[in-house]
Amino acid sequence: MNNELKNILSLADHTLLAQTSTWEQIKVICDDAVKYGTASVCIPPSFVKKAAEYLGGKMKVCTVIGFPNGYNTTAVKCFETTEAVENGADEIDMVINIGMVKEGRFDDVRSEIEKVKAACDGKLLKVIIETCLLTEDEKISLCKAVTDAGAEYIKTSTGFAGGGATREDVALLRKHVGSNVKVKAAGGIKTIDDAKDFVALGADRLGTSKLVAEAKKLEETEK
Repeated sequence: MNNELKNILSLADHTLLAQTSTWEQIKVICDDAVKYGTASVCIPPSFVKKAAEYLGGKMKVCTVIGFPNGYNTTAVKCFETTEAVENGADEIDMVINIGMVKEGRFDDVRSEIEKVKAACDGKLLKVIIETCLLTEDEKISLCKAVTDAGAEYIKTSTGFAGGGATREDVALLRKHVGSNVKVKAAGGIKTIDDAKDFVALGADRLGTSKLVAEAKKLEETEK
């Protein structure tokens, strides 16, 4: 495996969030994440404790909060976050309340992010804004809200709302988010070339289930 591919994989949150996910499937992506040196393994909250114990610190565990619709109450999101951290999560990917955005309540969105960030207890917070449901002005306003709230990342998508990351969205977020905030592109990253494009446009992290599969294919062709 060449250094360029290793670098791309090191930016990937190796992801399995399907409703039908089983522990056996989660265990496989944990093993693959360790083998291929991904940034984390991103899994449903119900598997966090078991996965953290299984991995024993060999790989960061990421999980999702308010997923995928984001319309849980703030108190519920905070509880989910606290429990996830107690169970061993190293990184939290939360979904914003998109209805608040549509009502122009960006102060409330920022406040919710701040409360979830506090519940993270020092762990990394990525804020999913679901770009496919937003106008350009809403995306720009959310860049400010996420920056002001102190989250480490702004993330494009859940992958469950009919659209994923686009090159245009990643460039837009990179342009308008604060210098202290990183960008995660998620959903629709199917090939290594896709991943390279998103990184070139300013993505610091990639949420995908496909890159490890691509690496495995390359290994087969090199044999």
